[in-house]
Amino acid sequence: MDQIMVTAKPHLLSSTLLPLTIQKLQQPILPSKCKFKFNQTPHSNSDQPGTASSFTPNLEQTQQIHAHMIKTQFDHTLQIPLKPLQTHLSRGAQYNFLITSYIKNNRPKIALQLYTQMRRMDTQVDNFTIPTVLKACGQSCLEFLGRETHGFALKSGWDSDVFVCNALIQMYSECGSLVLARLVFDQMTERDGVSWSTMINSYVRNRVLGEALELIRDMYCMQVKPSEVAMISMVSLFADITDMKMGKAMHAYVARNSSNEKLVVPTTTALVDMYVKCGNLAYARRLFDGLAQKSIVSWTAMIAGCIRCNELEEGAKLFNRMLEERKFPNEITMLSLVIESGSVGALELGKWLHAYILRNGFSMSLALATALVDMYGKCGETEYARALFDSMENKDVMIWSAMISAYARAHRTNQASLLFARMRDSGIRPNQVTMVSLISLCAEVGALDLGKWVHSYINQQRIEVDVILRTALVDMYAKCGEIDVGLRLFHKATNRDSRMWNAMITGLAMHGCGKEALELFEEMERQGVKPNDVTFIGLLHACSHAGLVADGKRVFKKMLHDFGLAPKVEHYGCMVDLLGRAGKLDEAHELIKSMPLEPNTIVWGSLLAACKIHKSPDLAEVAARQLLELEPQNCGYNVLMSNIYAASNRWIDVAGVRKALKDKGTKKEPGLSSIEVNGAVHDFMMGDKTHPRTRKIYEMLAEMIKKLKEAGYTPNTSVVLQNIDEEEKETALNYHSEKLAMACGLISTAAGTPIRIVKNLRVCDDCHTATKLLSKIYGRVIIVRDRNRFHHFREGSCSCGDYW
Repeated sequence: MDQIMVTAKPHLLSSTLLPLTIQKLQQPILPSKCKFKFNQTPHSNSDQPGTASSFTPNLEQTQQIHAHMIKTQFDHTLQIPLKPLQTHLSRGAQYNFLITSYIKNNRPKIALQLYTQMRRMDTQVDNFTIPTVLKACGQSCLEFLGRETHGFALKSGWDSDVFVCNALIQMYSECGSLVLARLVFDQMTERDGVSWSTMINSYVRNRVLGEALELIRDMYCMQVKPSEVAMISMVSLFADITDMKMGKAMHAYVARNSSNEKLVVPTTTALVDMYVKCGNLAYARRLFDGLAQKSIVSWTAMIAGCIRCNELEEGAKLFNRMLEERKFPNEITMLSLVIESGSVGALELGKWLHAYILRNGFSMSLALATALVDMYGKCGETEYARALFDSMENKDVMIWSAMISAYARAHRTNQASLLFARMRDSGIRPNQVTMVSLISLCAEVGALDLGKWVHSYINQQRIEVDVILRTALVDMYAKCGEIDVGLRLFHKATNRDSRMWNAMITGLAMHGCGKEALELFEEMERQGVKPNDVTFIGLLHACSHAGLVADGKRVFKKMLHDFGLAPKVEHYGCMVDLLGRAGKLDEAHELIKSMPLEPNTIVWGSLLAACKIHKSPDLAEVAARQLLELEPQNCGYNVLMSNIYAASNRWIDVAGVRKALKDKGTKKEPGLSSIEVNGAVHDFMMGDKTHPRTRKIYEMLAEMIKKLKEAGYTPNTSVVLQNIDEEEKETALNYHSEKLAMACGLISTAAGTPIRIVKNLRVCDDCHTATKLLSKIYGRVIIVRDRNRFHHFREGSCSCGDYW
C-alpha cells in the first residue's frame, strides 16, 4: 500500500459547503446566547473518545454542542452540559465526537470540514478519527480526500490497523475504485470477518460478480467463518446471478456457518429473496413460513416474490395476512411492491397499491412517485404516468428519467424529446439512466438524427460514458443503420463486457454481416470474454441472414461442446430459421422432431415463415396447427397461413381462414413504416392520408410510380394476397406504407442525403424490387430496417443480395 503516498495536509473544503447555521456558529458566541434545550447533569470524567459512542444527538443538538465547543475553544477543562457525554473531553476527543455525530446525521461534508480544521490546528488525530473520516469521504464520493487520508494513515503507522483498512476498503468501493479497494484488502496483514464482508459486498454492489464469487471461494478455502453481514452479501450475490444450484449450496453453507442454531431473520429474509429471484417460490415460502418472528422486511420480500413470480392472488392474500397480524407496510414495502408490479406488467395490482398509498396517509415522496411513474410506464399507461409526474413539485433527475423512459417504452419519440428539452430548461442535469432511455428509444424507432444529437449532448455535458451507456450507443448506431459508427465506438471502448460484445455481434447480424460477426466472435474468444446464450443467438442469426448454413451448424455444435452451454429453445428456433431460409425445409422439420425440448412458438413460427418464403403450403399447415394449439388466441399464424394459401391461389382456403378470424373478432397487425425528419418521427400505414403534407406526398408518389415504369418496373402483384383483379392489386401495391414513407423522405430531405425507414413487418418482394430501382433513379442511399434485418439500397442493388 506504500505506493499510495499523498500530501500530509488534506485539501481544505470550502466554507461554502457548510450550512449557514454552522457558518454562524463559527463566529464568537456570548455565553447567554448559548442555551441548551435539555437539562441533564454531567457524567463522570473521561477522556476516551469512544465513551459516548452509544449516544447520538440529533442534528440540532449536534449544532448546539458544536456551538458550545467553538465558544469554549475546545477547552477540555470545561464541562459539556449534556448528560450522556463525559464531562471532560480532550480537544481531539471533542473533534472525534462532532465528526461522528455529523456523519450519523447525514452531514458528511461538515464532518470533513471539521477534520481539515483539526489537521490545520495540529490537533491529535488517532485511529478512531481515521475510519470515521474515511466513511465521510465515501459518503461524499470525495476520493481525492480519501487518498490523502490514506497517505496520512500510512505515515502515522496505522496501515496495519484492521479497522482503518476496513474503512479504506469501504471508502474506495463507494468512490468506485474497486482496484484500490482490492489492493488494500490484499495487503492487509490481518483480516477479520468485516474485511471479507466489506470486500465481497463491494464487488456485489458494483456488479463485479465474478470477482465476488472468487473471493467467496477463497474465504471458504481459508476456513474463514463469515459474519452475518458477509453471509447476507453472499446470498445477495447468488440472488443476482439467479443460479439455483449454487444458491442451494450457499443456503447449506450459511446454515453450517451461522452462529445461531436457527438462522436470524435478516439472513433468512435474504435467502427468501434469493430463492424468489431463482424462480423457486416454494422454497422461499417454506423458509418464510418457518420464521417464528417475521419482520416487515420478511413480509416485503415474500409478497414481492409472489408478484415477481406472477402469483398475484397469493401476493394479495399475504398482504392482507400481514395487515391482520398488525405488521403495517412502510415506504420501502410499498416501493418494493410497486417496482415488482411494474416489472411483471401487473397494472391492476399497481393501481391498487397506488390507491392504498393515497388512502393510508403515506406521504407521496419523490421515491414513491418515481416508482409509480415507472410502473405505469412499464404497463403502457403513459397518461397515468404523466398525470402523476405533473402533480409532483421539486422533481429530481430520477422522476424525469422515469417519465422519459415511459415515453420511450411506448415509442412516443416526440413526447420523450420534448420532455427531455423541458428537463434541461428546468436546470436538471440528466444522468446516465436518462441518456440510456433516450438512446434506447432512438434505437427502437430508428431515429438516427435524434440519437446523434443525444450522443453529442453526452459529450458536450461530459456525462460519464460507462459500459452500459456505451453499449446503448453501440446498439443505437447499429439499429439505426450506422453499423460502421457502432463498430468504431465498440473498438474505442477500453472496458467491454459480454453485453457490449453481444450488442455488436447482434448489430452485425441485423446488417447481414455474417462473416464479420463470426470474426468478432473469434476476437471475443481471444480476449478471454466468456460468451453466453445471447452471444450464440446473435451468431446464429448472423449465419441465418447471410445464408451461412455450414458455419451456423458449426457454431451450434461449438456452443454445446466447447462452452458447455445446453441449447435453449431460442437456439433451436435460430437453427430452424437458418435451415428454413436456405430452403432446407425437411431438414428443419426433422430438427424440430428431434429436439430434446418441447418446441414452442418461436420454433414453429420460424418454420411457418420459411414455408411462406419457399411456398410450401403442406408443411405450413403442419406448423400452423402446432402454433394454434400453443397460442389459439394469436391471429398472426392464421394471417400467415392465409397469405400462404393466397400465394398458391387457394382462395377457398383463404376465405375459410379469414372467416374464422372474423368469427373470433381478431384483426391482423397492420403494416407500419416510420421515417425520421428533422428529429421528428412520422408514421405511415397503407393508403395513409392523415399526414399534414399528404397532398405533396401523393404527388411525389405519383412521380415515383411514373419513373419506375419508365425504368421498366413491373409490379409484382403476387404479393397482394387478395382475390381482386390485377389493376386493383397494382393500386394496392402503390400505397404500401414504405412507399409513402419514402415519398415523405424525398420531399423532406436534401438531394443526396440517405433516407432511413423502419418497418414493423417483413419488406414485401415488390417494395424490395421498387426500392432498388428508386435508389438508382434518385441517386439516394435508402436504408430500410424491417422485422428481420437491414436492407441498404444503393445504385440499384441491395446489401442483402436478395436473400432475406
